[in-house]
Amino acid sequence: MPARRYFQLDVFADRPGAGNPLAVVLDADGLGDDDMQAIARWTRLPETTFVLPATAPGASYRLRIFSPRREVPFAGHPSVGTAHVVLDAGLATPDADGLLVQEGIAGRLPLRVRGEGRGRTVAVRTPRSRVVEVAAPGDARLAAALPGLAPGTLPPALVEGGRRWWLFEAGNEAGLRAATPDWDAVERLAEATGSMGVCAFARSDDPVYYLAVRAFVGAPARFEDAASGAANATLAAWLAERGALPGDGGFYRVSQGREVGHDAIIELTVDDAGDVWSGGRCRTVVRGELDWDAGAGASRR
Repeated sequence: MPARRYFQLDVFADRPGAGNPLAVVLDADGLGDDDMQAIARWTRLPETTFVLPATAPGASYRLRIFSPRREVPFAGHPSVGTAHVVLDAGLATPDADGLLVQEGIAGRLPLRVRGEGRGRTVAVRTPRSRVVEVAAPGDARLAAALPGLAPGTLPPALVEGGRRWWLFEAGNEAGLRAATPDWDAVERLAEATGSMGVCAFARSDDPVYYLAVRAFVGAPARFEDAASGAANATLAAWLAERGALPGDGGFYRVSQGREVGHDAIIELTVDDAGDVWSGGRCRTVVRGELDWDAGAGASRR
């Protein structure tokens, strides 16, 4: 089997080290589920994606997404980053409207491509979100997860859109950036509600971004996400439902990741149909080959 093309990149960033890391494996035909899971575990990145020929009519390519622990139905930064690599590799070309179509577990999702080179942005239309629960402003579960963090105007809400997140508005950006979560409480909340954890946000007066966001993942692992397209998409849908979108015309930018050594900028758009597009720039950092034989990831007894 010839070596497979392999890339590592930063998503939602225009420079190395600022965004959310992603590994992308092209030419993934022949790799089984065990292989893909083993490779994702080996890369130790938040997600690793595998690009396959499309099987659905109208799709540009097929995508599978794996975290180090499991396959993921949908995630924003892997979708955006994979499209960036596919475009650079010449495996797909946007149509006249600047759209690609990604095939995956979440169905066929369009991606909008604008610009070229390092100025290019890619945005994925995320799965439709639904509100699962609206909690009281002083909900004890959220207060325990984010001790001492003063709330903002909107009540906490559990929203599902490909992934399920608790959304919590903080009273101000400085308080949000200084906050330390109670990881035991975040994990309990995530497990009890089938959610990823808590996505906390605050409004900002910064000239570049309108919201600061921090995403605390409680299960199946505990970590702060450097830049989550899916979490921000559920947040955009929640803000739109409440008539509380920042910015103009449904478009705004988010700052995420500074507290964990990154500096991502995510662009969100809520279009006239109510769909949420989550995207930004990408920067490829590693280009190489993956020497991984099909079947090598299977368990040996």
